Order: sequence, then C-alpha cells, then structure tokens
Amino acid sequence: MPTSRGEGQEPDHPTTTILRRGGGDGGGTGGDAAGDGGAAPRQVWVPGPVIVGAGPSGLATAACLKARGVPSLVLEKDACVAASWRHRTYERLRLHLPRCFCELPLAPFPPGTPPYPTRDQFVAYLDGYARAFGIAPRLGARVRSAAYDAAIGFWRVTADEGAEGGGATATEFVSRWLVVATGENAEPAWPEGVEGMDGYRGVAMHTSSYKKGDEFRGKNVLVVGCGNSGMEVSLDLCNNGAKASMVVRDKLHVLPREILGISTFGLSVFLLRWLPIKRVDSVLLFFSRLILGDTEKYGLPRPKIGPLQIKSSTGKTPVLDIGALRKIRNGEIKREILQVVPAINRFTENGVEFIDGHREDFDAVIFATGYKSNVPSWLKEEEFFSHADGFPRKPFPHSWRGKNGLYAAGFTRKGLMGTSYDALRIAGDIVDQWSEAFASPTVAHRSSDHRA
Repeated sequence: MPTSRGEGQEPDHPTTTILRRGGGDGGGTGGDAAGDGGAAPRQVWVPGPVIVGAGPSGLATAACLKARGVPSLVLEKDACVAASWRHRTYERLRLHLPRCFCELPLAPFPPGTPPYPTRDQFVAYLDGYARAFGIAPRLGARVRSAAYDAAIGFWRVTADEGAEGGGATATEFVSRWLVVATGENAEPAWPEGVEGMDGYRGVAMHTSSYKKGDEFRGKNVLVVGCGNSGMEVSLDLCNNGAKASMVVRDKLHVLPREILGISTFGLSVFLLRWLPIKRVDSVLLFFSRLILGDTEKYGLPRPKIGPLQIKSSTGKTPVLDIGALRKIRNGEIKREILQVVPAINRFTENGVEFIDGHREDFDAVIFATGYKSNVPSWLKEEEFFSHADGFPRKPFPHSWRGKNGLYAAGFTRKGLMGTSYDALRIAGDIVDQWSEAFASPTVAHRSSDHRA
C-alpha cells in the first residue's frame, strides 16, 4: 500500500496524486494490471470516489458530491460526456417523459426548453450540467478491471488510456470508494441463435447505429423489436418513405403519451400516491382503450398483468405511443405502410423466414433489441452485482449501495428519476464517511465498510 502522496499532482486532475510511475516492478493488480510487456501500470491515488462512466448517472453523482465538498474522479471510455446520448441515438429522438421527470439533481432545464426535450437539447443540458459543477472527466480512459483489495481497504481500478490497439497506457487508480455508473444501456444487445444471419446480404444494424430514415427511402425494412425504440424507428422510416415491417415477439402495453392533456407518466405518479398499483393500471388501461382502441386488432395483444405492475416486477417499460399506432391502423397508404409481422425463424440470403413459414425479402433489418450492462466484463466482484445481467442483485430502492465502498448509480430500471435517487443517496453516504482522515492513503479499513 502506498504510504505517501508520491511525486506530485496530476496537472489535469488536481484531485489525484501519482504514487508510482509506470514501467517499474511494482505489484499493482497482478496479471490484470500489467501493461505492455508485463510492466506495472502507473499508480494514481484518488482521495475521493472513482466514478466509472460520464453519462447522466456519473455526472449526477459527481455533482452531488462536489456540491457537498467531496472531490471525485470520473473515468469515461469515450471522448466526450454523454457519449451514448450524443452518438448512439437517432436524430428524431425526444425524451418520452416531461422534462420535470428528467432533470438531474440541483439543476433544472434552462428556460424555454419544451416539455419533451429533443436529443440535442438533452445533450446540451448534460454539457451545461458538467460545466456548471466543474466536472472534468478523464476522457478516453477505458476501465479494464476493478477489484477490491481487502489487505488495504481500497479499490484498484485499472484503465487503459490513449489509442487502442497496442498504443494505450495502463493506469491503476487507487480509491476508497468506487461508483459504477456505466448504466443499464452500456452496450447494444443483439439477438442470439438466429439461424442464417451471417449469410444475409442486406444491411443489418442495431438502433444504436440508426440516425434517420431518409437513407432508407423506398426500401423494404424490417424492424425487430416493438419497444419505444422500435416503434419510434418504425415511425421515422414511414415518415421518410420507407416500407417498414415490425416484428412483435411478445405481448406489450401501448399507452398514449398523454391522457386529457396530462402526461401519462405524470398522471400515474400522482395516482400512485393515493391508489394501489392495480387500480392505477385499471385507470391507465381504461383511457388507453378509449384513446387508442383495441390494440390486439393490429397485432399488438396486451399482457394480462397491468403496465405498472410489469414495470415494477420486470423493469419492462410500456410503449408510449407518439404516432406509430396510427400508421399501423392506416396501413392502406402503401408507401408509408407499417405492418406487424410474427417472430423470425431464420434469415435467408435476401430477407427472413418467419415462424409461420412465409418468407419476405428485406433491404435492411434494424434490431431494436435493447441494450445491456457491461459491468461483468470488468468488475471483479460477485456479491453485489449479478454476473447474469450486470445489475445489482438487490431491487430498487436498495440497489445503490454494496459493501466495501462499492456503489451503483443508474441501475434502477426507473430512468432518469432513478438516476437522481441513486446520485443523492450515494453522495450522502460518502459525505457521511468523508473526513480529513480519509484523505490519506494510509487510512485503515473500518468496520462500517462492510455494511450492506
């Protein structure tokens, strides 16, 4: 364990101290810590928490900590903050919930922001949020591994910085606290076990690479997945002159985005203060049938369990319709047709074969199959996070804190409201532990480290 503040302050990150230059024979984290040729990585002590991820969850946690006088170091693998929102979303995206439910702690949206901000407006909000709180993430730092060293009571977080493919430099960050803020949507989730996908000649892409529908004008496109992304991409394709078909594999709830001019989400939040969840589901479904009609007529059967009950038990979000259902109903407009098709059995050379046996050619297949956590690929810990899905094992509202100074931000399955909940509680918990004693790398492990 390091016993002094070492050789000097990091010029770009004054909250860190170099403890060991790279290239020596030091211990680090053993085999995982070795850089090129087995050399030990440079070691840097961080007096405050290390936060992995500079998306909304990481920024919110860093801001809440800074507002209460605790420094932190944010590590981000991409070259900017909010990279997923900035580079892996489609252009027409708007937040599906009103802005009041999407604000991060301590900072509202700027005046003049519409009720449902666009993607670019939300990204601008996140950029301004980072500036307002002076959050300067260490960009281009791809975390390779993070493990708790029980001998010293600190986390060792090893990150590769610089160019990939052999040119990266390994750095080991040593910190009393580790906040995992890579989120629920760190990597695209692709379907597994679909026969013939490699032999398909058309364009196959994930919605994380989709930008806008005009490049598919006049083409026959299959969208696999009917969640909010699948519905919105299908609508965008139709509005840009493509013929879109949408695979619906499971039953789902489609709700209007607003009921009588009130946000459906906001209405449900209000009703849940007074009514049990089953009663609120009944209210939402009554108005949904009144406004949208019987969705089963259009190939979208509803589950027997209500939308809020499903969200609470599985995290699966109901679809908030912004126009795609109208396209499904009005399928007689051929150049803008949106039809619902059964699940895929296998790919063919020029299209797919569906489970009912019929085949159809498609110029492109777009997978709206969601995202997944990448935590199991780098966090060397098995008690707090599940290796099966990369989420905390404990459900909300107990999913934010593990043992030994480990925290999770943004894994609540409750969107940006859940992010704010986590950030405030993580910051409060760390502030309670923060003192000058913990600003020394020689601090001893204390019993409270083991609380759940």
